[in-house]
Amino acid sequence: MLEILQDYWKALLWSDGYHITGLAMTLWILILSVSLGGLFALVLAVGRNSEYFFIKWPIWLFTYVFRGTPLYVQLLIIYTGIYTLSFVNQHQSLNDFFQSGLNCTILAFTLNTCAYTTEIFAGAIRNVPNGEIEAATALGFNRCQLYRYIILPRAFRIALPAYSNEVIFMLHSTALAFTVTVQDLMKIARDIYAETYQPFHAFGIAAVIYLCVSFVLIFGFRQLEKHYLLYMNISGSKTC
Repeated sequence: MLEILQDYWKALLWSDGYHITGLAMTLWILILSVSLGGLFALVLAVGRNSEYFFIKWPIWLFTYVFRGTPLYVQLLIIYTGIYTLSFVNQHQSLNDFFQSGLNCTILAFTLNTCAYTTEIFAGAIRNVPNGEIEAATALGFNRCQLYRYIILPRAFRIALPAYSNEVIFMLHSTALAFTVTVQDLMKIARDIYAETYQPFHAFGIAAVIYLCVSFVLIFGFRQLEKHYLLYMNISGSKTC
């Protein structure tokens, strides 16, 4: 195992000398997809709770499709299916975009986590105490101010435990990126296995790296939860 680490530690962590690989690529995919998916989910979560059927129904359909089908299938459809469509081939920019495994991976992961996060945030919005909304309304808050200062901040605190699980799930899901030729951590581990014929060592090293990243993420989210739960408990005691 020490020989593998000496020979491949750079590729496992950040670069093979020519491209970003390994852990750096895995983290890049995770950060970009979770960030984009989270931003889109905030908007969609508001629409998901809309009173208008023509707004909330398409959002429900989007979340139903992407939560109801495996992420691997979604990745394959985007990487191998969309590229074959005529309107994609006829546009150079679309053609170039869907030829890239990294672009397709980020798109698939963004749409998938957006669907799950939309439902998480939408449920949290519905669980915001009515008393807080009524108090803000009595103070003259309009709809935009309600969402900006009352509903969304409170909903984020409510959704944080479930959202932390979604981020960890997406970290684990990045292991699928190697199937579309992305040089992520799992792809480097498979390359090490192919060159050394030591699957236990190759994949064991990858597992340890995933565990370390998971530990950092879990620890960070636990600290956020402690901070916001303390704030909510203090607020609740003052209200009582």
